[in-house]
Amino acid sequence: MLKLAKSCVGLLLAASMTLSALAADKKEETSTPVEAPKVYEVEKSGTFGGERVKYKAIAGETHLKNDKGEATASIFSVSYLRTDVKNNAERPVFFIFNGGPGSASLWLHLGVYGPKRVVLPSDAEDDGAAPYRLEDNPLSILDMADMVFIDPVGTGYSRAIGKGDGKDFWGIDNDAQSIAEFIRLWLVKHKRWNSPKYLSGESYGTTRAAALLNELQGGWSDIAINGVVFISSILDFQTARYQPGNDTPYISYLPTMAATAWYHGKVDKAGRTLEGFIDEVRAFTLGDYASALLQGNRLSDEEFGAIAAKVAAYTGLSEQYVKNANLRVNNMRFMKELLRNEGKTVGRLDSRFVGEDYEGTGDTFDNDPSGYGIDAAYTAGIYQYLQNDLGVDIERRYEVLSRTPGRHWAEPRKRGYSEGYPNVAPYVGTAMRENKDLRTMVANGYYDLATPFFASENTFNANGIDTDRVWFTYYEAGHMMYVHQPSIEALVKDIRTFIRGE
Repeated sequence: MLKLAKSCVGLLLAASMTLSALAADKKEETSTPVEAPKVYEVEKSGTFGGERVKYKAIAGETHLKNDKGEATASIFSVSYLRTDVKNNAERPVFFIFNGGPGSASLWLHLGVYGPKRVVLPSDAEDDGAAPYRLEDNPLSILDMADMVFIDPVGTGYSRAIGKGDGKDFWGIDNDAQSIAEFIRLWLVKHKRWNSPKYLSGESYGTTRAAALLNELQGGWSDIAINGVVFISSILDFQTARYQPGNDTPYISYLPTMAATAWYHGKVDKAGRTLEGFIDEVRAFTLGDYASALLQGNRLSDEEFGAIAAKVAAYTGLSEQYVKNANLRVNNMRFMKELLRNEGKTVGRLDSRFVGEDYEGTGDTFDNDPSGYGIDAAYTAGIYQYLQNDLGVDIERRYEVLSRTPGRHWAEPRKRGYSEGYPNVAPYVGTAMRENKDLRTMVANGYYDLATPFFASENTFNANGIDTDRVWFTYYEAGHMMYVHQPSIEALVKDIRTFIRGE
């Protein structure tokens, strides 16, 4: 019996020691020190806006911390600060990011604003294979403003660290809070609290910008924003969610479908300009077409046929196809259908692009030709630029466009971009009412079948937004209008005008 008792005690002690060891291992694992932020700084010069400029490029990590001072995330950014001015305290600074959600900032960085630019064929040709052209960008606004390109958690080199988890930062509010904290830390570090501050985002980045207005300007610790450049915007997701009972997307996309049909020669151009044609389609869409969708089964056969004929004439589709779709053609099916008889599909991000699928009977394309037509060049460009020009020595993957954050954005525990119909546009209206100097520029591509221009117009003309402080601009290209040389030149000219307040 004594031996049995001793044996039991021994087992208990062994188990206790094992548990202690496991606990110690766990403690050691969770208390592993976080590496110090890596920062790379170089002095550069270039000619921008016709002016010779000396500047400092700072590429590196900024750690976000919780209330206990523990690191939770590492945000990678690239800042450009002009150095040949006596006082930069009142010099404008742009905080710039892309969308996805899950996209790094390389597109606006190497496409529009940065001192280097990826140059692609301007006529919507595929980018092919390396070598690609990465050239000086004389269009950069660095002569007028400093710039900070931000990669949110889960994009680029940014990630959760220490006590953080990626999912803590993925969601409309979570994301805005983390980027707002980064901006606050940047202003502290660089002593730029009195500088005019601008935001610029593309696609979901415009959603982020609107949410940031609420995060930055809400409360007494107010970081007032002078202006926002919305590029290919989506603020109200009801405009783009094809779901039963929601007719809003059909209204949102019809003018872009018409513009696409115009580009590919599927509509009658006689006696029309593109702008005039689009104005005609706008009027039809807001009037007879919207009314027809609302009437539903109350339409007579004659009325139904008349609307179908008009939609077909504007979109280049057959009248029977429009009837079969019950007057409601979604964007993905349109991309496949428009050039189906030619064995081609058109792009989503930019409907100027044309691709070929494995076979021609499907509802949608295999992949977006305006996506695979540009992504290799930008991926190669960002790696080459960060490593060779800025000296960034980080071996982990630079996440160009990760699907992981986007999946978590939709979780029920967060207000996600695909949960119901999120709408951050009222934040813009509130921000304008509470900041008399806030102005916005809304840049649109006529051939953008991802975030259509008419949806932006409808969004900004509602939601309590002062349209006297909204400037709509348009370009004959798509979502990333800057891959088209005439459009990038016009876009940057407009941004410069916007900064000057003209």
